[in-house]
Amino acid sequence: MEHVRRLAEPALRNPAMLFAFTGWNDAGDAASSAVRALIERWNATAVAEIDPEPFTDFATIRPHVRLTGGRRTIVWPTVGVWAASVPGGDVLLVLGPEPSLRWKLFCRQLVGLAQHHGVRMAISLGALLADVPHSRPVQLIGTASDPELIDRFDLQRSRYEGPTGIVGVLHDALTNAGIPTASLWAAVPQYAAQIPSPKAAQALVERACRLIGCPAPLDVFASAAAEYDARVAALIADDDDLVEYVSRLESLVDEEAREEAASEAPVDDPIDPANVDPDELVAEVEQFLRDRSDET
Repeated sequence: MEHVRRLAEPALRNPAMLFAFTGWNDAGDAASSAVRALIERWNATAVAEIDPEPFTDFATIRPHVRLTGGRRTIVWPTVGVWAASVPGGDVLLVLGPEPSLRWKLFCRQLVGLAQHHGVRMAISLGALLADVPHSRPVQLIGTASDPELIDRFDLQRSRYEGPTGIVGVLHDALTNAGIPTASLWAAVPQYAAQIPSPKAAQALVERACRLIGCPAPLDVFASAAAEYDARVAALIADDDDLVEYVSRLESLVDEEAREEAASEAPVDDPIDPANVDPDELVAEVEQFLRDRSDET
């Protein structure tokens, strides 16, 4: 952990680790907003920072200038680590920009921190653009490779092959270190790609808290979610083609819900992918990763 700056040494007992990175796997700012909201709501304590110098392309992810008391200071794009104690156990929260360079070395820093604190499980949060309507419950897909996590939390086995980002590399590093991992992805409407999605962030918060075993702060995005619906509705209102497209998406989702109800399937939690074929959403994630590889 030569590139980790320790800020505090909390006494944690078998914490869970929750991590998200800003960037291409953070559609609608959903994943980063979810972790940031938990840091604030849980009054988490900053415990470490990872030096950005070896891992960041500052021409792509630029530092910011701030004025404090008339004095200019530079704020560097840094991955931070916070700790919180909540009902159900302790949690480490990791948030920051996706590193651009030396991913293996970067992962060794986080794996070292996880081992130092005895992390029992690590969960990544992500969000992707998909053909989903904003007016229906957020569709989530949860995957894992560990059989115990799959059975315990009703996750899907990860079968993805293809390009990956820092999330995939970090999952592999944690798994090789003997730490079980799970991944949660929220689907964000592609026609509202430029609008932050508090609805997707709330869905990630609720599902992540369920995996961790602690109560979710249900009100953290309540008002923002209502404003989001109104904002997206206004965005599409003047575009007849877009209105028709969203209407078709709504019809597809509603029809799948009716078919499921007719088959007397158990009622799933609304933030689970109950209104969509899970294989289709997994395929969306896979295609999203491949498209990003083509772009870069």
